[in-house]
Amino acid sequence: MDIPKGATVAVADGERLNLFRNTGDEANPPLTASAGDDVTNDNRGSGARHQSSSANPDNSQIEEDSFATGTADLLNRQVLGGQIENLIIIAAPRTLGELRKHYHQKLTAVLVGEIAKDLTGHSAQEIEKAVGAA
Repeated sequence: MDIPKGATVAVADGERLNLFRNTGDEANPPLTASAGDDVTNDNRGSGARHQSSSANPDNSQIEEDSFATGTADLLNRQVLGGQIENLIIIAAPRTLGELRKHYHQKLTAVLVGEIAKDLTGHSAQEIEKAVGAA
């Protein structure tokens, strides 16, 4: 997959979000780390009110899902604010599933692609390779 010029690449798992921007062009896409806003995970699902069991997620899973919701909210705000025109999301498979539940219609419109892989903590070059191989 190509990374359009100026595109934002969001790399997330249930605990961290790293944002990168393509500062080159599609043929030569050097990703540069971008300063991002803090993700708020105040929005907890209904599972936060229930005791943990096989039918209800444990506290750690609730925290990860809340972080994914906060990440989606942050990306939605940036898309709606015109800060993101093209977006590629790379996230751990479970996190990606949770993110998708909260995409705004305009975020879906600027979404260039998704990769279900945990690449948080990897270098920009490794992320470039993963996107190029997708």
